[in-house]
Parts: sequence; C-alpha cells; structure tokens
Amino acid sequence: MLLALVLIPILAAFAILGGTKPRLAAIAAAGLNLALGLAAAFTPKAGFWNFSLGVVSTPEIHLSLGLYDGMSVIMLLLAVIVTMAAILSGKSPEGREKLYYASSLLISAGAIGAFVATDLFFFYAFHELALIPTFLMIGIMGRGDRRAIAWKITIYLGFGSLVLLAGLLWLANLTGTFSIPQMLENGPVDPAAQKGIAALLIVGFGILISLFPFHSWAAPAYASAPAPTAMLHAGVLKKFGLYGLLRLAIPLVPEGMEAWLTPLCVLLLGNILWVGYVTINQKRLDGVLGNSSVMHMGYIFLAIAALAASYQGEALAGTIVDSEAVTLASAARFTNDLAQPAAVLLMFAHGISIAMAFGLADRIERKTGSLDMADLGGLAKPAPGLAFLFGLVTMASIGLPGLANFAGEVMVFISSFRNYDPAAGLGPVQITCILAIWGVVISAVYGLRAFRRTFQGPVRPTTEGATDLSWCERAPALLLAVVLLAVGIFPNLLLSLLK
Repeated sequence: MLLALVLIPILAAFAILGGTKPRLAAIAAAGLNLALGLAAAFTPKAGFWNFSLGVVSTPEIHLSLGLYDGMSVIMLLLAVIVTMAAILSGKSPEGREKLYYASSLLISAGAIGAFVATDLFFFYAFHELALIPTFLMIGIMGRGDRRAIAWKITIYLGFGSLVLLAGLLWLANLTGTFSIPQMLENGPVDPAAQKGIAALLIVGFGILISLFPFHSWAAPAYASAPAPTAMLHAGVLKKFGLYGLLRLAIPLVPEGMEAWLTPLCVLLLGNILWVGYVTINQKRLDGVLGNSSVMHMGYIFLAIAALAASYQGEALAGTIVDSEAVTLASAARFTNDLAQPAAVLLMFAHGISIAMAFGLADRIERKTGSLDMADLGGLAKPAPGLAFLFGLVTMASIGLPGLANFAGEVMVFISSFRNYDPAAGLGPVQITCILAIWGVVISAVYGLRAFRRTFQGPVRPTTEGATDLSWCERAPALLLAVVLLAVGIFPNLLLSLLK
C-alpha cells in the first residue's frame, strides 16, 4: 500500500502531462493520498504497508518501503496534509497548468518516498527526484530574478547532495548493506570512522536543511517559488535532512555526532540569532517567511544536539539488564527520552505552519498585487477572514500556547536540560538553549511587525480594492489551521505514535 502512496502522485503527474485536466487530477491524487496517509496513521503496524522488490542483486538494493516507526508515520502525515493544502492553494500561470500541477505532485511523491524508504539507495533517490521539479518550478514560474535563484539553489543543493552521498556510501560500505533496518539493528559503526562520517552527514544534510552558514539559498528560493513549491519544499521536503540525521546519523555515528556537538551548537545559534535578526530587517512579506523558516530550523537542530549529547553507549556496554549482558549494538545508548519526540513534533508543527503562511502570502499577493510591506496596510478591513487566518499562523510561528509550534518548542527547551546535573555546570547544549530562548523574542518582533504592517493601519491604494477569501480559498488554510490547533491542544495525537 505504501507503493500506492508513491505511485499515485507520479501516475497522476504523467496523466496530467498526457492531457488529463490538471487541477482535477491533482486534487484527486492529493485527496486519495491524504485518505491513505490517515489510514496508515491508524494502522502503522499492519503488514500490508510493507513492500519490497529486488532491483539489484550485487550490491543488494531493494525498492523497500515501510513504516519503520512512528517518526516515519508522522512525516508521512505531514507530507500528505501539506500536499492537499498546496494543491488547493495553487493557481497556475496561464498556459502552464500541466507543468505546474505535475511538478507539485512529483515533489510530493519524492518527499513521501524518502520518508517511507527503508533502503538507503531509494532514501536518497526519492529526495533527488523531488529536487528536479523544484528547480523547474522556480526557474520557469518563479518571480523576481528566478533564473539566478534557480541556479543558486541548484548549486547549493547539488553540492549538499554530493557531500551527503559520500557519507551515505561510507555508511553502506562499513555496514555491508543498503537496508536501513539492518543498519540500525547492527548498531553504531566503527568508532574510528564515526567522526568523518558525522561531518559529511552534518554538512550534507545541513545544506539541504539550510543550516547556517549554508542557508543563503533558502529564503530567496522560497520568496521566488510558486506557492505550492514553497509550501511543499519549506513545509515537507526540507524536513528530509532533519529526518535523515535522526534516522541515520544519531543511531549509527553517535560518537561522531557527539564529537561535533560544540560546532553544531554554534551553527544552530547562527540560524536562530543571526538569521532571526536578518528576518527583522526584511521589507517584503515573502522575505520574512523565507528567513523565518530558516531561523526555526535552529530549534530542531537544538533537539538533535541534545540527543547527541546524551549518548552513553560506552557506559552501558557490558552492564546487566534483565540478567543479560548489554552490547553496544543493542544498548539503549541515549538517556534523553524527550529530545527525539521534541524534534519530530516541532518538525511537523513547523511544516504545517510555514506551509499555511506561504499559502496565505500567495493569496495576499493575488489580491493586492504586492508583497512589499510598504505597499500593504489596512488589509484587515476589506479582508477580515484573511487577517484572522494569517494572524493565527503568525501566533503559531511565534509560539503561542495552544498551537502546535508551542508544544514542540517547549519540549525542545526542556529536552536541552534533560538529566542536567547542576554540580557539573552548564554544558554546550544548556548554554545554547539559554541563548536560543532569545529567538522567541525575535520571532515575536518580526512576526507582529509583519502582521501590523500588512493588516493594520490605514487602507492603502493596493489594499482598498482587495476582497476577502471565499470559502474555497479558505479551505486549504482551514485544513492546516485545524491541524495546528488539534496538535497544539493535544500533542499526544502525534507523540503517541512514537511510543
């Protein structure tokens, strides 16, 4: 059945290119995948979700798909929900309908395939599949200096993918398999190689995630991209790197991750503080949203750093648990039981909120003709529904209690002090957390400032003729808003999947 989740958007994309009505086919494919994704969340352990097909015998590579654990389920849910909202939000340029909707579906298929792939080759290949239509959408249908931006994102992400490929091949060579479950069952690789592999994975995944200082591609790309592309890439595809670090780097090279802990903490502070101040200085709404997305990656990296800092494999090895000796391969090597759930919850929350924000920004541009905040103002008067929804997602981004982002950020901060020993003094993770809390203030400054300049004050010539959202236009934002509220009020809806 997981194969269907990947094939449905791919087949729909080919059907669109072959002459099927683009929007109708895209909505049907996204709706069917949303239904299947919800079914997977309710029955994640059912055997019919697994699929494996031998592709190459030497080395042994399988098109293997499966819901390995709750993290895969949550990422799958994120992908199908945002895909539905992105397809409903988009409006293709005249004459570009086929490429517009087919490319959006292919981005979704690549993201879904990467999250459910249990073979290292296809884990990487599905992500690369999603990058190709991303480049096309920005280069052909983007705004501003789209060609230069498309080349920039191509160079950055291409280089990151090559670095990542080197790290993944090193892992496969040491473990002797491309099967991710088999790798994880075997446990950490040779300690002598872990630091080098960890460096490649941090840089490779980090570029794809927009880790500081490899972040400069992200904000211009999102500002230039058509709405569905920005929603799918910022909301879903960028989580591939974070997912990869949690799935592969943390369990397989824990000592290597721990060795790079201090540099990682410094870089993630660059995301939170440096990019946060850059966001305050933005003059356009799409620039605010793009840089905000980059900034909030720092909080998820903080949870990953907290998890890496809790590695105690050597201390546990050889101990007795339930009358059996614990080996490095089977030991519960991480003492921080909050860090991974915190990272996954915030990944999901950020994906939903940033997708909603980019979708609404596109509506603002269509109704006013501009996203320059100097041209906007007073939009709440002619479009109160739009103002309410944008205010809601702004509060989510800031971290208002009752919304999903708040639950994720609080868990990240708490996980940074999990098992903290005051007698030992503050470690790099605790110091980083204290400094990172200032990012909450920065988020409030740029978020409220952007809302005020867009929706409050006197009505301007560009906004006086604007109309409010119709119910059809509200549908994708309402879908995402309901998810933000549901997970914010009851985070265990997702956290229970991780148990």
